[in-house]
Amino acid sequence: MRYGLNIPQEGSLDFVSLGALIHRLDPGIIPFRKATQCQIHVSGGEFNCAANLADCFHMQTGIVTAMVNYPIGDLIAERVKAMGVKPFYVPFQHNGVNGPNMATVFSDRGFGVRAPVVFYNRSNEAAALLKPGDINWKELFSNGVRWFHSGGIFAALSETTGQVIIEAMQAAKEAGAVVSFDLNFRAKLWNIWGGAERAQEILKQIVNYVDVLVGNEEDLQLGLGIAGPQIAAKSKLDTSVFIGMIDQVVKAYPQIKVIATTLREVHSTNKHTWGAVAWIDGKAYFSPTCDLEVYDRVGGGDGFASGLFYGLLTGQNEQDAVNLGWAHGALLTTFPGDTTMATLEQVWSFAKGGSARIQR
Repeated sequence: MRYGLNIPQEGSLDFVSLGALIHRLDPGIIPFRKATQCQIHVSGGEFNCAANLADCFHMQTGIVTAMVNYPIGDLIAERVKAMGVKPFYVPFQHNGVNGPNMATVFSDRGFGVRAPVVFYNRSNEAAALLKPGDINWKELFSNGVRWFHSGGIFAALSETTGQVIIEAMQAAKEAGAVVSFDLNFRAKLWNIWGGAERAQEILKQIVNYVDVLVGNEEDLQLGLGIAGPQIAAKSKLDTSVFIGMIDQVVKAYPQIKVIATTLREVHSTNKHTWGAVAWIDGKAYFSPTCDLEVYDRVGGGDGFASGLFYGLLTGQNEQDAVNLGWAHGALLTTFPGDTTMATLEQVWSFAKGGSARIQR
């Protein structure tokens, strides 16, 4: 047993995520109100981790989600396949007019003093229609799954999606898989049907099954109702507030063995200082910090989680696991889109203190 986690050594899949797949429209630095063209990125907080672990870290991963039989669904499914992720789809038929749909996220990149702007169209989203009983979890876990993951974005979609997560986590526990969850608190999503009070009611139930929790101090406060300490953070890179909340989290959820988050000081849209911290089985580990020139910030947090999970799944020491997450998250912000274009060699090199000197 490493890190207090009993990670299965073998399984047909190293990692399985449950969450919504979306397509993100990206007009670059042009605001949507003036945009004339967009790139399309396939994403989803939970999917991004499975995609990163498959493409960069060469792990066997899967995604459990809803899929709609129409051209947008085809586009998304093609990208899932290209990233090397095994799909477990609950199928829906589009009626040709108003759905069900694969969700759309609109996100410009901002520039300089102008922040990125994110808004959604998740109307009649297929993933929000998923309910307990739709997925045969016993069959899915029967061939061996080492690690199961979901997140707060999927939990926020409807009255039923949180219950699907709980059903999945119960099956994962029974099958011996490690369970992780990224709180990813999104007020816009929760406000549609209950706000922070409802969010806490659901997220507290979910976190009772979690071994590895990802979330910053705001996620812990808004998502789990954990009170922040009396001290104020000196900066966004100050770890004292996050570390000060760990005791409360572990007291409420004693089964949790790992709690981790990224640290990001935003100087301008394209210039950030980046770090990470993780509490692993009773001890805190801190990444280096670095200055980032950001191309596209979306997905950086999922990039960190992916690298950390890889480190834990492969039995790296605790510091290397944190540094791998930090390095991969940093590299991910240098690419367009939400999922990785990094190689494992690049991640290890940066995690060990590599530089941006040309590689010949």
